[in-house]
Amino acid sequence: MPTLQVIISMNSIEAKVIGFGALNLDRIFYVDRIVRPDEEGFIRSVENHPGGSAANTIVGLSRLGVPTGYIGKVAEDEAGRILLEDLAKENVNINGVKTARGRSGACLIMVDGKGNRGILVDPGVNDTISMADIDLELANSAKLIHITSFACRDAETSFETQKELAASTSAEISLDPGTLYAERGMEALMIFIQKARVVLPSDHELTLMTGCRDIREGADMLIDTGAKWVVVKRGDKGCYVTDGSTGIELPPQKVDVEDTTGAGDAFNAGFIYSMLQGKDIETCGKIGNITASISLTKRGARNGLLYRNQMDALIP
Repeated sequence: MPTLQVIISMNSIEAKVIGFGALNLDRIFYVDRIVRPDEEGFIRSVENHPGGSAANTIVGLSRLGVPTGYIGKVAEDEAGRILLEDLAKENVNINGVKTARGRSGACLIMVDGKGNRGILVDPGVNDTISMADIDLELANSAKLIHITSFACRDAETSFETQKELAASTSAEISLDPGTLYAERGMEALMIFIQKARVVLPSDHELTLMTGCRDIREGADMLIDTGAKWVVVKRGDKGCYVTDGSTGIELPPQKVDVEDTTGAGDAFNAGFIYSMLQGKDIETCGKIGNITASISLTKRGARNGLLYRNQMDALIP
């Protein structure tokens, strides 16, 4: 069995889009209900899946034929091996992933019969990425760096490194803040927003970031700060997209929901894929809705990510 360093060295694809965020092994518990304090419930089944928001989107882009890479960190443990082997299998350049002593990141996810979920995060070595860990040549060779959140439970190191890289790289930025970064507010995320080709929050995250409950006003605040495009993911209400001059609400694709885990990441993959092809923002939003809807029908964050031939069959 190859070592982690051998796995990394075996993969050297030139990347057009690079993900920079947490790498986690998702342990998914399918339950009768997501319990509250002092309640009990039942586990129906358990599955393990490689995860991490940016990693899910990068795998989605790779399946669609986009050359991809990753910046991150795993531990020298079995979870780290699984995470790296899976990215390599998906043709993601993992030369930018470093290894360290400690624990790889993990998420405990509870999913009920309606597809609702609750998440507990153990960041492990995810929160220890410094600029010394960054392959600047790899980062600057990319057209786009897709940034998602770190838990930053024990240190701000990885968040500060993301900001420093965003400030210095020649690549454009796409940002999916997640709740953890959205809670920090716009000022803390300023460098990402100013350099963003697109910002992709949920409606709840947009409110956390801007303090504004109106999605149009909140999105305009991000545009005024410097983002070229803003996409607000609204779950079963679809999405709202704007380039600052035009704002459009796009309805979702109706499907039977099996699991919401990773649906936003799947949306990102479809949207960014279309954006890189030069599609207009409305078309990108429609394709994002399609990739998200397919993800909802499958268990796990990556089982529903489309391949290029599947996408071509769905899009006229």
